[in-house]
Amino acid sequence: MVSNLTVSDYICRVMFQKHSKEPAEKLLVKPEHPRDRIPSAAAHWRREQFIPVPKFDLVEALLRDNPPGSAKERLFRQLCQLLEATLHYEFHERLEGLKSLYTLFDPDRDTQTIAGIPREHKDRCPTLIDKFVALLRQANYTQLTREELQQSCNTESDWGVRLNVDFEVFERLEVFGRGDIRGRRVRRRLRNFYRIEEVDVPIYQRLVVLFRLRQHKRLLDQDIGPVFLKAFKNIPKQDIDMLLPGSRVRITLLDQGRIIIPTLAGLGMALFKIIKGAALLIWTGLFGVVAFWVGLVGGTIGYGIKSLLGYFRAKNKLELNLTRNLYYQNLDNNAGVLYRILDEAEEQEFREIVLGYYLLWQGADAEGWTEEQLDRKVEKYLLSLLEVDVDFEVSDAMAKLRRLGLVEPGDGPHWRPVAIERVLAYLGQNWSTFFRSAQSWNR
Repeated sequence: MVSNLTVSDYICRVMFQKHSKEPAEKLLVKPEHPRDRIPSAAAHWRREQFIPVPKFDLVEALLRDNPPGSAKERLFRQLCQLLEATLHYEFHERLEGLKSLYTLFDPDRDTQTIAGIPREHKDRCPTLIDKFVALLRQANYTQLTREELQQSCNTESDWGVRLNVDFEVFERLEVFGRGDIRGRRVRRRLRNFYRIEEVDVPIYQRLVVLFRLRQHKRLLDQDIGPVFLKAFKNIPKQDIDMLLPGSRVRITLLDQGRIIIPTLAGLGMALFKIIKGAALLIWTGLFGVVAFWVGLVGGTIGYGIKSLLGYFRAKNKLELNLTRNLYYQNLDNNAGVLYRILDEAEEQEFREIVLGYYLLWQGADAEGWTEEQLDRKVEKYLLSLLEVDVDFEVSDAMAKLRRLGLVEPGDGPHWRPVAIERVLAYLGQNWSTFFRSAQSWNR
């Protein structure tokens, strides 16, 4: 059995294994927690637009058929460096704009506003959320619908906690997932005599939750103003409700039985003993009657308190289980999520541009390719490279290639690659002009 962290981790190690004598299984490390079992192959990977390969590995894979030190290799590496610098500069501007928007809504901020500097708080929140949602889509995350969230809240996995979620606590709630696969996890069940068994579990490798709360009776101790950003890994689809605030733990019928049945049995035994003891005292007069009622009422109250404490113990146990689950699956919070998603979006942009231009540059004839031809070529290449069926977002990639001057129109719907020497000159000229114009930090 191969232990895994993520499918992308395994893919990277398989690529490394092609140049190593060690089998792929020995290159894998143990997961952080026994629950984090992901299949070693991508057979269950749903077709997505996310390209699961580091940009450095992608460049090396594209160039491995070229002799080291050749002119093509040298020119393409220069192109990649200029592309990386250009995209990083553009995304740095977006980062500064998002930081400026988020500073008033960050629950973890330790800075203060300066009097006299106008910053409208209320009107900027929708702009912040819309920009972050657009960034998530650019990083190839998929937005979950309200129906999908409702379905998750109505079910419970063997590793989660049944919760009651009230969506009225949210002023705005957005949930995005990526890496829709089937993972492998272990469980023990009574019907299997508590022996360990492995089962397939539909999970999201990455899940990002964005929300802002409103005044609600369930949130008496919550801060209402901030916009919260949360990032998680390897979350079962049935346990998404565990990530939402304002959720209340549901006591299962089994837990209710563990509380009620012993309480009723104990109360019955106590009542029997009280009646038996008091019956002897009744004949002694008024003192015996008073003793009987005091014992009956006192015993009832005592077992009522015991039942209530048992309920709280069961609830605390479930909440502790919820905390333990999320401890191993939390990736980042608030401003850290913003930085993480921005970096992922930047890398996705780079991968799409490099893949589109290189295959067009090396494979297209003088007539060029249509968008459909480029789409098929890129997806076929990724399938052969990673054994993952990726849905290449060709229209978006082609728009980026046109914007950066890497392609030019051919006959009809065809597109031809611009000569790499011209591309290098154009990108170099653009790079030199970035610092000559004043750039605004607030978009």
